[in-house]
Amino acid sequence: MAASRMFRPTSRLVSASIARPARTFRPVAISRHYASQGGVKEMTVREALNEAMAEEMERNDKVFVLGEEVAQYNGAYKVTKGLLDRFGEKRVIDSPITESGFTGLTVGAALAGLHPVCEFMTFNFAMQAIDQIINSAAKTHYMSGGIQPCNITFRGPNGFASGVAAQHSQDYSAWYGSIPGLKVVSPYSAEDAKGLMKAAIRDPNPVVVLENELLYGLSFPMSEEAQRDDFVIPFGKAKIERPGKDLTIVTLSRCVGQSLVAAEQLKQKYGIEAEVINLRSIKPLDVGAIVKSVKKTGHMMAVESGFPSFGVGAELIALTAEYAWDYLEAPPVRVTGAEVPTPYAQKLEEMSFPSEQLIVDYAAKLLRV
Repeated sequence: MAASRMFRPTSRLVSASIARPARTFRPVAISRHYASQGGVKEMTVREALNEAMAEEMERNDKVFVLGEEVAQYNGAYKVTKGLLDRFGEKRVIDSPITESGFTGLTVGAALAGLHPVCEFMTFNFAMQAIDQIINSAAKTHYMSGGIQPCNITFRGPNGFASGVAAQHSQDYSAWYGSIPGLKVVSPYSAEDAKGLMKAAIRDPNPVVVLENELLYGLSFPMSEEAQRDDFVIPFGKAKIERPGKDLTIVTLSRCVGQSLVAAEQLKQKYGIEAEVINLRSIKPLDVGAIVKSVKKTGHMMAVESGFPSFGVGAELIALTAEYAWDYLEAPPVRVTGAEVPTPYAQKLEEMSFPSEQLIVDYAAKLLRV
């Protein structure tokens, strides 16, 4: 058994007692809160993911969920809560602690015509199953000449998680985004989570859904459209979370919330109006949305929590240079995680990931204010 797995329970117990960095996002919601107007209601990201899976399992009896603790324990992060009671043990299945084994099982089930949702307790542990994800799932469509589908959804928490150190906090967005044959999404809000999860389950080929542990309990408004059971967000469609005219900030997952906070600070301190683009889909990328925004603002910043080398930010800047070079008034910049495995010590951990202040500082330097 890998050393990281042996130490995980202890690390999480210890981390639960240490002080957390102050959150600047929306407050955590214990349950749904219903608004008084427009039919809009609030839902946590956890609830949205759960609802998406339940709706798709109701819609298609070929869909099933398998992973560690997904059934009896309702999921390590309670994302699968209630699914066992509703759909039974043949469709919500607890697995042994063997990512290589249960991932191979779900890929095989997908090749046989079922539609599995394979949950990883964290995508750090999915490294144990990288052969099944890439060689067995991602390459099947191409190697079969488009004949053999592999309808499988790989999902679980990815990236920053407080107090769990290097082997539980890595961001794998760039890893999976570089693989032909995989679609890769990274939701920020509850609407993102529901719409992208449903799209993933319905897609005939492999989709990687990179969630974030710190977003699970955050509450977001859900439009009437998103509350419907036919709500799906298409891949490759970014969302402008905040319009602006001076700076384009392109970001994803948890960094969307940080970028929105930073954008408000830029407005208050410098009068800068930053446009914040939530990628939602890493592969395919909505290059058109980025180019359109850069044509308007003339300045571009990429914000991600992954490593700087060969990362999502590097790809975003390369695409901006290829398709919007003539509209740039200054070289684009990127705000990323540090080039270091995530430290356990809290102060060092805080320094190893982007912060709102770091985004503000980079933006001010880019715009020379």
